[in-house]
Amino acid sequence: MKKYRVIIGIDVSKNKLDVCFLLDPHSKQLSFLVVSNDRKGISKILSVFTKLEICIRDTLFCFENTGIYSLSLACYLEDLKTDYWEIPAIEIKRSKGISRGKNDKTDARDIAFYAYTHIHKLKLSKLPEKDILKLKLLISERGKLLKSIQIFEMTNEIKGFIQNDIYKEVFSVNRKTLKSLRKHLLEVEQKIQAIIKDNHEISTQKELIQSVTGVGPQTAIYLIITTKCFKSFSNWRKMACYAGIAPFPYQSGSSIRGKTKVNHLADKKLKSLLTMCALSAKKHDKEIALYYQRKVNEGKNPMLVLNSIKCKLLSRVFATINRGTPYVNTCKFAA
Repeated sequence: MKKYRVIIGIDVSKNKLDVCFLLDPHSKQLSFLVVSNDRKGISKILSVFTKLEICIRDTLFCFENTGIYSLSLACYLEDLKTDYWEIPAIEIKRSKGISRGKNDKTDARDIAFYAYTHIHKLKLSKLPEKDILKLKLLISERGKLLKSIQIFEMTNEIKGFIQNDIYKEVFSVNRKTLKSLRKHLLEVEQKIQAIIKDNHEISTQKELIQSVTGVGPQTAIYLIITTKCFKSFSNWRKMACYAGIAPFPYQSGSSIRGKTKVNHLADKKLKSLLTMCALSAKKHDKEIALYYQRKVNEGKNPMLVLNSIKCKLLSRVFATINRGTPYVNTCKFAA
C-alpha cells in the first residue's frame, strides 16, 4: 500500500471548502484553510504545497460525497491525476463515536483523521465516463419531468366540482404547461437514446441486461449508471447489499433473537425498480412463477420470496455481463 506524506481532509459545502492538512497525526497542531468551492478556490489549496515543500503525488485528498457540490473538486483532482478518496457522509459520521456539537472546521479534521485511521480500507475514487455522467443527469431530469407531469395532470380531478367557466380558464393554462413538459420530456429521452446508441459499451450492456426476463430499459440504464458500466461492483452480492435486498441477521447473545431482514440503508430507487422487475418476472417467466408458487406453498412470506426473486434477477444480470452473452431461459427447453 502506498504511504502518503500528507492527508488532506476537506469538508464540502455549497459555497466553500474547509480544508485540514494532516502532516503529523500524533501532533495536535493542524493547518486549516478556507477557500471558495470553485476552480479558483481549489487552486489556492495547491499553493500551500509550495510553502510546505510537499509533492502532490505524496498526498491523499479525502472528502465526503455531497453530490453536485463535490463534483467540481473531484473533476479538478481528476485533471491533476492525483489520489483522492470520496466517502459517504454516513460512514464518517458513524466512525466518530460519541461527539458533541459540530462545525465545518472540526468536520474537515474528522475527515482527515478518518482517512488516516482507515487507510487499510482505501479505495481510490474515480469519476465515471462523460457519457455515464451525462446519462445520470439526464435520467435525473427525466424523473423531475415525469413527476411534474403527474402533478399537473391532477388538475383534471377538479372537473365537475367547480363551475365550468372557471375550470376552462384553469385548464387552458394547465394544458399549455403539460404540452411544454411533454415536449421537454421527449427531448430528454431522445438525448438519452442518442448517448446509448453512440456508446458501444453502454448499448451492448443494455441489450444484455434486457435479455433477462422482467428487466426493462429504465432498470437497465439505472444499473449501468449505478455500477459505472459494472466496474464499481465486483459481484452481484455486493450490489444486492447496496440495493437493500440482501438479508442480514439480527442476533446478540442469548437474549436478542431478531428476524433476518434487509437493512434500510439502501438505494431506494434501485430497490423500487427491482421490485417492479420481480413482479414482471413472476408474471412472464415460467421458472420464476413456479419458484414463487412453490415457496409460498411451503409457508414462506410472499414478500420474502419476492425479495429472493430480486436477488435472482440481479445475479442473472451480472452473469450475462460477465459472460458477454444474452440470458438463455433453459426452462423453455425442458421436456
